[in-house]
Amino acid sequence: MKKSKAFNNAGKLTALLCLIALFLTPFAIVNAGERGVLMEFGKVQGRVLGEGIHVIIPVVNTVKKLSVRVQKQSIFSEASSKDLQNIATDITLNWHLIPERANTIFQTIGDEKNVVDRIITPAIEEVLKAIFAQYTAEEIITKRAVMKAGVDETLTNRLANYHIAVDDISLTHIHFSQNFNEAVESKQVAAQAAKRAEFVALKASREAEAKVNLAKGEAEADRILRENLTPEILERHALEKWDGKLPTVVGQGNQKLLNLTDFLKSY
Repeated sequence: MKKSKAFNNAGKLTALLCLIALFLTPFAIVNAGERGVLMEFGKVQGRVLGEGIHVIIPVVNTVKKLSVRVQKQSIFSEASSKDLQNIATDITLNWHLIPERANTIFQTIGDEKNVVDRIITPAIEEVLKAIFAQYTAEEIITKRAVMKAGVDETLTNRLANYHIAVDDISLTHIHFSQNFNEAVESKQVAAQAAKRAEFVALKASREAEAKVNLAKGEAEADRILRENLTPEILERHALEKWDGKLPTVVGQGNQKLLNLTDFLKSY
């Protein structure tokens, strides 16, 4: 009974000593991809702890670790275009905290969750609204590269004020209202119909032009023929085509009155 009680007391003492040793440990370990924010009685210090092991003063110093690795944030945002069309966008942002400013970030904003909730998400929504308002819905489609460049530059500059670096921005999907989609489809159909009508009109115009040219050619040929057709030429053409037989003059019914060929042979 006494041995059991002594054993329990020894176990409790060991556990207490371990807790005291852990609490009073003079070291802080900062893992890969992290930075340590050193605090003294809760006050953020100017020195940022890099990866590795660091000596601290127990009780006096505490260390808050922040990740400086590239992180991904995807959000869904809605905005209006210059012509007041509703635009819905899926945007993905890759970002990271500037390592040497980890202490300032933690002091002014908080940890990574606070950074996302208080800074990144509102910044994305505001920048998208401002950029989309500069373009019509049709221009958002036709000038997407220019528009995205504006988003990249504006959002990068805005987040840099909070010591947040932008690695990449992707506008994964841009959704338009059903009415706008139907209007675009109708416009495309109308454009195709207009092109077909233009083709038919052009074809008809060329066919009419060809007929006019043909008529002009025939008229010109007739004019030249009239100007150059003399009685001698007509006589020569007639003789070339004559088969040597004179016509037979026939009277009423089938009665032969005069055969010029037989008449000439009699002389």
